[in-house]
Amino acid sequence: MAKRLNVRLGDLLIEKGIITQAQLDQVLKEKEESGGFFAQALIRLGIVTEEKVLPILAEQLGIEYVRVNSLQVDRTAIEKVPARFAVYYKLMPVRFEDNLLTVAIADPLDVHTLDDLRLLINCKIRPVLASEKEILEGINKYYGVGAETIERIIDDVPLEKKPARAGFETQDLADLSEDASIIKFVNQLLLGAYNDRATDIHIEPFQDSLRARYRIDGILYETPIPPTIKQFQDAIVSRIKIMASLNIAERRLPQDGRIKVKVEGKELDLRVSVLPTPYGESVDIRLLSTDILLDLKSIGFTEEDLAVIGTVIKKPHGIVFLTGPTGSGKTTTLYAMLNSINATSKKILTIEDPIEYMLYGIIQMQVQPKIDFTFATGLRSMLRHDPDVMMVGEVRDFETAEIAIRSALTGHLVFSTLHTNDAAGAITRLLDMGVEPYLVSSSLESIIAQRLVRRICSQCKKEVILTPSVLKEMGVKEMMGIVKAAEGAGCEACKFTGYKGRTAIHEILILNEDLRDLVMERSGSNTIRLRAIEQGMRTLRESGWEKVKLGITTPSEVIRVTQQGALLDS
Repeated sequence: MAKRLNVRLGDLLIEKGIITQAQLDQVLKEKEESGGFFAQALIRLGIVTEEKVLPILAEQLGIEYVRVNSLQVDRTAIEKVPARFAVYYKLMPVRFEDNLLTVAIADPLDVHTLDDLRLLINCKIRPVLASEKEILEGINKYYGVGAETIERIIDDVPLEKKPARAGFETQDLADLSEDASIIKFVNQLLLGAYNDRATDIHIEPFQDSLRARYRIDGILYETPIPPTIKQFQDAIVSRIKIMASLNIAERRLPQDGRIKVKVEGKELDLRVSVLPTPYGESVDIRLLSTDILLDLKSIGFTEEDLAVIGTVIKKPHGIVFLTGPTGSGKTTTLYAMLNSINATSKKILTIEDPIEYMLYGIIQMQVQPKIDFTFATGLRSMLRHDPDVMMVGEVRDFETAEIAIRSALTGHLVFSTLHTNDAAGAITRLLDMGVEPYLVSSSLESIIAQRLVRRICSQCKKEVILTPSVLKEMGVKEMMGIVKAAEGAGCEACKFTGYKGRTAIHEILILNEDLRDLVMERSGSNTIRLRAIEQGMRTLRESGWEKVKLGITTPSEVIRVTQQGALLDS
């Protein structure tokens, strides 16, 4: 029956011009060798997409084809089927009424699975066809990450081992065990974050629950986990501490550590922070990939910006500051700058906390406060190492600021970061630290303020007309005619957010003689900022407006990450 159906389906696909006879023969041979379902073999070999073949297959079988991602799933149906059963057999209950359970399944010819399910829940089963990828995503969404693992730990009833299907194996992250364990749950949580492009995982304890959230493109989203996970809270935290080489017995003090893992051949560096709370320990895991953007243009600088920055970073001496809040991409931009001037003719040294990415050809050091190896002590040692260029992860105090600035005055090019709201604010921050105005004025070459805005998803981008109220909030002066921009409608690719990925917007302040005089006079940051704007500096909001006009981001994103600045010209 199955063989005849495969041939009929193959002939139908040939008739519709979707595949060739040679491709059909290849699929039939592959299926004989590795088993599995005919449609999955087609998809696995990359001959057709699920969207093309599954509706045709459903028509042949006389069953309904559904998109799990767009269904309103019935919670009663979810409660009928245990998570471990759904994961094991790769099926998704979607609706239950009148003792009939509708189940999305990727292999409708697998009658044994349907019989097992019928016996398990003692009701009638109606199978519908769906893609395996969407079924697995639906299981994660409605049951929660690692739900089957938690069920098996609670029940201590292991399923018999089942061979993994080709194309759906994940081995690199500690080689996931088939046995139910906290180790496996933590691995699933990490893998889910990686697949969702998350930069952080937050595990947060409350009185009667445990919450997990992923930060994706700068925004926190709650990720579903089983409600029974609360009872394993301490075990989960202990597992993460073991991975990060932290003290599992210490639960009263904050701890920081690092973990290195591999996912799909890519190495990830995980930074772990553990904080004590009244309801247990809260954990943040930051995911850092070794695949980072080391090209200034890719980061978001315009051609005009690149010309200005290119001149600054090639100067023989002086200091360049990047400013912005935590998570605004300052370190990545610094690395890109260092990478662009990295050459055998230059000695480049960095001192960081921590070293986020290893750069070939650059000597990097990490501060160790426990042994009094601070930014200041590291800077002094760097000066005795014959450097041309130095990078200081962050200027936090007067001592570090003064040494960095004096280094810039003695023939070195220095890069560092400050936490200020805009570029001009960095000058007053240095003066407030106690650095003399003449040192700031004579050493400072440029200050670059940076923010990250989400990119509009390219797959669901649509044109919109901006309202006068939005233009006013953006600070845009009255413009003649209709002002068009873009936004994302929301789709599967962007998880219905309308955004996918991020880019940077910048405010670049170049110190000239006029501005140096204002620094010497201890002028306020607002005075310096307005003078810089008069001389052509583009504010963060203006930089954002340029990306809005290009259809890269939306006004709401720019407004979210920037302060109200000077009005834009039409």
